[in-house]
Amino acid sequence: MSLTFLVLRAAQAGRLMAEPWQLRPHDGPTPTQSVQVPNPPPAPPPGLDAKMNTLLSWGKWGVLICGVVGLFICAGQMAIGRKNRSTFAADGATGIPWVLGGLSLAATAASIVGVFFE
Repeated sequence: MSLTFLVLRAAQAGRLMAEPWQLRPHDGPTPTQSVQVPNPPPAPPPGLDAKMNTLLSWGKWGVLICGVVGLFICAGQMAIGRKNRSTFAADGATGIPWVLGGLSLAATAASIVGVFFE
C-alpha cells in the first residue's frame, strides 16, 4: 500500500468517527467489493459414510446404556435414602430429570443438527 492511500484512509476514518451523521452512500463498500462466500451442502468424505454411521450408532447405544444406568442409580439412591437419609433420596430424585434430559437430547440430536443444515 502506498503512503498516500493510508493517509487518505486515515483522514476518512477520522472524519467518519468525528461526524458519523454525515455518512453518504459512497462512503461504504461498493457492490464490486462484496465477496460471495461459498456455501456447499454437507457431504460425507468418500468411503467414510458407512464408518461414521457405525460410530454414531455405537454412540447412541452408549448413551442409552448410560441412561438406563443413571436411572438405576437414581432409583437406588431413592430406595437407600428412604429412612433417615432424606438428602440421599432427594439427590436421587433430582437426578431423574437430568438423566431424562440427557436421553431426550440424545434422541433428538440428529433432528436438532438437521435444522441448521437445511
